[in-house]
Amino acid sequence: MSSQAHEHQPLGGRVLTLPFLICAALVAVAGVILFQRYTQGLAAASNLNDGYPWGIWVAIDVVIGSAFGCAGYVIALLCYILNRGEYHPLVRPAVLASLFGYGLAGLAVLVDLGRYWNFYHMMLPWYAQPNSVMLEVGLCVATYTLVLVVEFAPAFLERFGIEGLRAKLNKVLWVFIALGVLLPTMHQSSLGTMMVIVGHKLSPLWQSQMLPVFFLLTAILMGFAIVVWESVMASLNFRRPMETPVLSKLSGLMLVVASLFVVLRFVDLIVRGQIGQIFGGPQSGWFVVEMALMISGLVLLIPKANRNRSRALFLAASLLLAAGILYRLNVYLIGFTPAVGPWHYFPSVKEIMVTVGVFALEIALYLLFVKKLPVMHAVHPEHG
Repeated sequence: MSSQAHEHQPLGGRVLTLPFLICAALVAVAGVILFQRYTQGLAAASNLNDGYPWGIWVAIDVVIGSAFGCAGYVIALLCYILNRGEYHPLVRPAVLASLFGYGLAGLAVLVDLGRYWNFYHMMLPWYAQPNSVMLEVGLCVATYTLVLVVEFAPAFLERFGIEGLRAKLNKVLWVFIALGVLLPTMHQSSLGTMMVIVGHKLSPLWQSQMLPVFFLLTAILMGFAIVVWESVMASLNFRRPMETPVLSKLSGLMLVVASLFVVLRFVDLIVRGQIGQIFGGPQSGWFVVEMALMISGLVLLIPKANRNRSRALFLAASLLLAAGILYRLNVYLIGFTPAVGPWHYFPSVKEIMVTVGVFALEIALYLLFVKKLPVMHAVHPEHG
């Protein structure tokens, strides 16, 4: 591989564009709501209750948001562990997406915690419950966020010309890359384990001992889909050449993972004797939509011609991403029913605006970073 393939450059251009300002306004609205949440309590800004202690701040911002952050995980796995160097141009944008996904997921946890001032207790051994899967998730997510900071640090060092430190960091970066593959494998599967323990409160359409496997598969699939989605959107909005050749290879892996997920889902339902729930269960409609999105995405990728067309790739990635989002939402919210009490939950407008603000902050920071830091691979005249 030529050295040019490893060059990166800032995109340049104005930061204060209309999309950036819209995102900044949404972040400001979320900030006002968060001030109210921290000064007046959770009830002032959310519809959380004893039956539904977790709402969209956990289900969307953390569980789904961290899956968005698996772009760096899957590309690091391919590029550095499986030695597929052709994916190297995708590494920095993917790591940046992961950094924002996990960093803001951690922020969302602090928003959702009732006694947020005690968040550091999970770091103290005398408070630890070693059998707690939630402790494992918390420690892994916190550690992985720090790992992502280190993995993205070369872009900062390159931008400000600190080459000595950058060279030293590159010598030990392999350690952080290894951790960056290990940690998401652990905590993404553990996000599924957390819902295994709720037992019959989760619909039999989703309650399964296979939840850790399904959550790991959706994390990998959503990571691939985010890479495709981000690449196509960046090419369109920043007038860069499409990266269709490398995305085409990536789409073949998406097809394999999506197919494996669908087969295992139906085998699991059959083995557990719950296949009939598809046709008459109270939440069967959500299952049908989830599987329809997943199957539509993978069917779209079956023809090789579609895998070489950027529009088809983008549509397939969008369908698979939507399927992964809905699967995780089904497990954490839609398929969940409290054991006792007439509890109901629908997010308040303020909850929704905080979640919108979290994702708006991610988009705004992405726009800032790609314009000011060497994130995107350099485009040379011979390549367009």
